[in-house]
Amino acid sequence: MLLKYHSKYFLECGTDEAGRGCLAGPVTAAAVILPKKFKNSILNDSKQISEKKRFDLKPIIEKQALSFGVAHVFQEDIDRINILNASILAMHKSIDLLKPIPEFIIVDGNKFKAYNDIPHETIIKGDGKYLSIAAASILAKTYRDLYMDKIHEEFPMYNWKQNKGYPTKAHREAIRRYGITKYHRKSFRLLPEALKID
Repeated sequence: MLLKYHSKYFLECGTDEAGRGCLAGPVTAAAVILPKKFKNSILNDSKQISEKKRFDLKPIIEKQALSFGVAHVFQEDIDRINILNASILAMHKSIDLLKPIPEFIIVDGNKFKAYNDIPHETIIKGDGKYLSIAAASILAKTYRDLYMDKIHEEFPMYNWKQNKGYPTKAHREAIRRYGITKYHRKSFRLLPEALKID
């Protein structure tokens, strides 16, 4: 069973990101404040449930949350400030969208920078422990997947509809064959040594 609240505060938000390890596209974060009475037996860390269940949960979370925000930080910024800073920036941008402002923030993982003067706590594997972080992980993942499906239409040879920009063998093979696009993260090692572009 996932826990509801970590702190004594009523307006506690959970935040998480998706797409940190991808070679292309944005890193996407979500922040969610759930009501005290929120219940859902399927909700879990987005990596633990099927794509269909994630998309089933998306409208439920959006409807029942007291507030939610989702934000992308794109590849140009990832290349400029690095993926860790971009992930934290995406979380901050998603929290910016919350109304009311949260009184406490719980963050999936072990790295975060203070957001305004709001107290926060980082929680390793928090998306499998707290409902609000799990809800944020679902929204971050589904919004990012929809974005990758959209840019797949522009560059179908990389099969982002399937791999969502992750470093699959087929994605790397397509990079070797076709080169990179404007959506690729140039600061990432896009090809292992064995596949270097000649």
